[in-house]
Amino acid sequence: MTPRFALIGAAGYVAPRHLQAIREIGGELRVAIDTNDSVGIIDSYFPNANFFVEFARFDRYLEKLRRDNEPIDYISICSPNHLHDSHVRFALRADANAICEKPLVLNPWNLDGLAEIAARTKRSINTILQLRLHPGIQALRERVAAQPNIVHDIEVTYITARGRWYQVSWKGDESKSGGIATNIGIHMFDMLVYVFGPARSNIVHLRTANRAAGYMEFERARVRWFLSIASEDVPKKLSNGPSTWRSLRIDNSEVELSVGFADLHTLSYREILAGRGFGIEDVRPSVELTSVLRTAPIQWNKGDRHPFALEKMQ
Repeated sequence: MTPRFALIGAAGYVAPRHLQAIREIGGELRVAIDTNDSVGIIDSYFPNANFFVEFARFDRYLEKLRRDNEPIDYISICSPNHLHDSHVRFALRADANAICEKPLVLNPWNLDGLAEIAARTKRSINTILQLRLHPGIQALRERVAAQPNIVHDIEVTYITARGRWYQVSWKGDESKSGGIATNIGIHMFDMLVYVFGPARSNIVHLRTANRAAGYMEFERARVRWFLSIASEDVPKKLSNGPSTWRSLRIDNSEVELSVGFADLHTLSYREILAGRGFGIEDVRPSVELTSVLRTAPIQWNKGDRHPFALEKMQ
């Protein structure tokens, strides 16, 4: 039977990845909603999908599908971060399973409420943690697991340039996005927990609208990390190429992460349909980490070595 989908947030940056994933797994998008009506991208995937800009009409259409014995199986959620909690609740109350983009919630205390409604409705909550499915990350996890008595030294850098629009949009409002450590970095922090075990300490060296950096200790790693959306931080050697730079070094050895990202949303959907999606307890550690990062005091003296000397990347 063809799985039926609805999509909340069709005009956003990440929606095309979900549209592609739905199509590639053989699903059918029956309806989408967004307050922004610039959603011509839908034509490339599901031109016959219904579309609404008013939530009341979207809700009414889902109810009509249920009455017609054509209920939605999954509601994919690509709305702004601060709305994820509400939209996941809506999906479960609409008798559908939820597939939510990162972060599932901004604050860890909201996870317990979602767990309660999932148990009550007997529906699943799945979130996209695509780095866990990256072949390089899976190989690294196996390597670390094979050396249980070693604590590794890690340097991880993620720079993805964003223009001036970013700070004007909801993404620049920390109360809505959680700041760049959450909006940009949560996959990175989830990956660190996934590979190196629970976090033991968390120190913030730098936190601005465009950059964040710090030091963390995990069960099997000491990690210096750097995040940036500033275009001037992109290595000069990439000035005429990609605007994204990812680097993961373990014990002074680079882990190859330059390829393998293209189909991770599709793979995530396949895993969800097979009953192997990532749920509430999977996301809890990274949600807790990023929540702390928003309020932790800055601890970095001028004389200290910066967690990432940008000169190394030029």
